[in-house]
Amino acid sequence: MESAEEDERIIELWLQTKASAATREAYARDVADFQNWANKMLGDLQLDDVLAYSRHLEIDYKPRSRRRKMAAVKSLLGFACKAGHLQLDVGKAAPLPKIKNDLAERILSEEELMKLIALEPAPRNQVLIRLLYVTGGRVSEIVGASWRDLQPREDGGQICLFGKREKTRYVLLPEKLWRDLEAMRANADSPLFLSREGERLGRVQAWRIVKAAAKRAGLSWKVSPHWMRHAHASHALDRGASVPKVQATLGHGSLQTTMQYIHARPGESSSTHLAIQ
Repeated sequence: MESAEEDERIIELWLQTKASAATREAYARDVADFQNWANKMLGDLQLDDVLAYSRHLEIDYKPRSRRRKMAAVKSLLGFACKAGHLQLDVGKAAPLPKIKNDLAERILSEEELMKLIALEPAPRNQVLIRLLYVTGGRVSEIVGASWRDLQPREDGGQICLFGKREKTRYVLLPEKLWRDLEAMRANADSPLFLSREGERLGRVQAWRIVKAAAKRAGLSWKVSPHWMRHAHASHALDRGASVPKVQATLGHGSLQTTMQYIHARPGESSSTHLAIQ
C-alpha cells in the first residue's frame, strides 16, 4: 500500500539526482505546488491530472515558468517510474509548454554593460559585477567561491568555478580585476564576497545588487546576474572567440547552447541581400 512517506522518500531521492542546489530548491517548490493542487498520491495520478495542471498554470504563469514547473513534474514522474515506485510514467505524454527564444532581448551591449559597472559606487559590488561578466559564471558559482579558489598567474590570475553538473572549470582573470580582488583578500577559507553581516553573500543579495546597478544605469528592470553571463558569451563571440572556447569557459553542456548566442546576434543574414532598404 502506497503511503505519503513513500512518496516523500522517492521525491527526496529524485531531488538528490539534481547536482545544483538552486535546481533542487526550485524543483522542490514546483513539485510541492503540484502536489498541493492535485491532492493525490503519486500512484493515483493519471495523464489527465498532469494535463489539467498544465492548463491550470496558464492562469498565473508565463510560458517560461510554466515550462520549468511542468519539466519538474515530468522529471519526477519519470524518475518514480524508473525507480519502480510507479507502474507507468503518466507524465511522459504531457507536452512541455513552448516558449519564445528571447535571448536577444537579454543581451546587454558593451556600452550598456560598461555603464552599469561604472555607475556602481560600492567597490565590492563593482568587483562582483565585473567578476560575473569576466568569468561568465553563474551567480551560484561566484557567491559560492572562496579565496582558495583564486590563484595568481603571470598577468593577472585565475578562478576555479564549481558549478552545474558538478563540473569544475578554470577561468583567467585580467590584471586590473585581479588587483582589485587582491585588495579585498581574506584567509583562504573565507568566502570571496561577504554580506554586511559578515557571512557569505547569498544569491538573492547578489541579484539585488545587480538589479540596483541596472536601475542606476537606466537599464531594463529585468536585468539579473545571469545577464552578465549572456553578455560575456555574446561579446566574446563578437570579438572573435571561438565557440568551443566560449563553451569551455561558460561550462555549457553542448556547442548548441553556445551557438544560441550567434543566432541571437547574427553577423550575416539573407535580409542584407535584398533590394529594399
